[in-house]
Amino acid sequence: MSVEIAERREAALAEGAVSHAWMEKADAASVKAWVDARLDQYQASIDKLVSVPGHRTIENTLRPFDDAQAVLAIAGQQASLLDSVHPDKAVRDVAQAATQKISAAATALSLNQEVYNALSAIDITPADAATRHYVERTLLQYRLSGVDRDEATRSRIKELQDKATEISLAFSRNVQEGAQHIQVTEAELAGLPDDYLKAHPAGEDGLITLSTDFPDMQPLMTYCRNAEARRRMFLAYQTRAYPLNKELLLDLLKVRQELATILGYKTWADLATADQMMQSAERMQAFLDELEEASRSGAEREYAMVLGFAKQQEAGLEEIDLAARGYWYEQFRRSAFQFDSQSVRPYFPYAQVEQGILATAEKLFQVRFEQVEDADVWDPSVSAWRVFDADKEIAADRDGERQIGLFYLDMHPREGKDKWFSAAPLVPGVRDRQFPEAALICNFPGGKEGDPGLMQYSDVVTYFHEFGHLMHAILGGHQEWAGISGIRTEWDFVEAPSQMLEEFFRDPKLLATFAHHYESGEALPAEIVQRMNHASAFGRADSIRTQLVYTSYSLDTHNVDPEKIDLDRLLQAEYKRFSPYAWIEGNRMYASFGHLIGYSSNYYTYLFDKAIALDFFNQFDRENLLEGPAGLRYRQTVLEPGGARPARELVQEFLGRQQSLEAFKAWISEEFASPAS
Repeated sequence: MSVEIAERREAALAEGAVSHAWMEKADAASVKAWVDARLDQYQASIDKLVSVPGHRTIENTLRPFDDAQAVLAIAGQQASLLDSVHPDKAVRDVAQAATQKISAAATALSLNQEVYNALSAIDITPADAATRHYVERTLLQYRLSGVDRDEATRSRIKELQDKATEISLAFSRNVQEGAQHIQVTEAELAGLPDDYLKAHPAGEDGLITLSTDFPDMQPLMTYCRNAEARRRMFLAYQTRAYPLNKELLLDLLKVRQELATILGYKTWADLATADQMMQSAERMQAFLDELEEASRSGAEREYAMVLGFAKQQEAGLEEIDLAARGYWYEQFRRSAFQFDSQSVRPYFPYAQVEQGILATAEKLFQVRFEQVEDADVWDPSVSAWRVFDADKEIAADRDGERQIGLFYLDMHPREGKDKWFSAAPLVPGVRDRQFPEAALICNFPGGKEGDPGLMQYSDVVTYFHEFGHLMHAILGGHQEWAGISGIRTEWDFVEAPSQMLEEFFRDPKLLATFAHHYESGEALPAEIVQRMNHASAFGRADSIRTQLVYTSYSLDTHNVDPEKIDLDRLLQAEYKRFSPYAWIEGNRMYASFGHLIGYSSNYYTYLFDKAIALDFFNQFDRENLLEGPAGLRYRQTVLEPGGARPARELVQEFLGRQQSLEAFKAWISEEFASPAS
């Protein structure tokens, strides 16, 4: 790193400005220095808080606490990002160590009785509703962390929390760097589209090497006619962090259960839901039971239809196994709905999809995006975008606009990068002090010269989903307090805005604005969109059952004695309970199921929030999705409050009533109500 760059970094750090861990072509040493500087800022705010003499007020106590929260969030979120995406392994290693160090600081803060007592002493009676909610929720989370226990107990809690962090980071890194490969012949790839075959030429030995990265794995599982090739890819994908992560997961479950016991809860699942919308593991189980009943008959009918079709196509076939599910559903949809998902891929080249989603969000949320030229990013493939408020009633400058955020798009796979799809907050917004920043980390096709990156329609839905998270982080990131900014709401509400935006993909008029054939320029015909919608709707009950496998596994692993749990036996039992597909020996899905780390027992939030999202979407005018009044009302009522109000209040205010499962149940059975003609 040059002297000039080093001097600019030091100046930025000395000013205490919001800077980035990847600033000025960061290396391992500069990332470490950046994190250390943030931790010094954090400690200075805590020292300021605890040294206040006399009467405790919002300004002399809550303000320095929130400053500490903000800088700790910036440090943790950006270090975690670099651990997941930076192309230099040395930087990833330093970032992982930094993430662990920052997590330890956060754990220590959650057990700091001096800080807790100071916050408890604030008279919040005259404060506004958002501030009162922030303080009350913070104090609840302090109590759930064990701050009110004796010193020996708090010391043990900290030891366990630090161990949980260490295990979690190792688990995630094993998944991130655990890509496996299979080799196949060209004949075994019969059924795959031409662009896929062209992108995967055979080696000198005549074999084609495929990775378990999503752009290789997903098309093969959907289109490949060869059952053995699908089976090999399935097992490679489901074992990419096995056996390392099996023991790590068992250790983590034991740590979490001990924490729950210390804090007075029967299981970790009870502790993890105590401050959520769901409130308890018992309520979670009741919700899952209701979904199981609502989806059972539809899923049985769907499977019978697909199996009957498959038997007609393949002599001697008696069952469909887990590796064949995607393939046979694709074949059935082609026959029953006259829809071949390969046929729409040419209408979804990556660059056009990106432009289309940006344009959709601009209209729906009344914002404007502007790409940052020569942006300081962690990899040359990453783009940066400023967000401006285009609502003329509240915009203040820049010809009627004002910048309200910044986001980054890191959208294609590369070696060492996290292979999943996620939105990552990077800077919590604070009103009149700093605007929010976030990033999308995805692994879509494309990103290489000459490759148009033709996407499956499910890829486009995923893009809409992740962009919903992004807009929540940006539009909700303008609170007075960092601790309730952006998506810092109940964790079992964060998937609702993302899943609501998924539904926009089904609108023919919207798709016509960007779904154009990458060679001819022809717009995707509305008739094909309708067939696509009918085809994609078929299998919803079955997909709910698949989600119930993951959700129940997440709950059950955290709701039983971890000393007696058999991860493999439980996984097989969950599949047999909810899924009609034949079990494949060697399936170790749990070893790479990263949501067991992030969501722990609470993976139910995807199903829970899907029900909320569908209720939300029903408030929009289907003939005028983007320009009707619902979009701005949704932005102002649901997204802009961030975590400043309880999520249940946001839901009820937007709907004008309590949320229900009726929209969800109607959505599950929609394919039978509107069959293809």
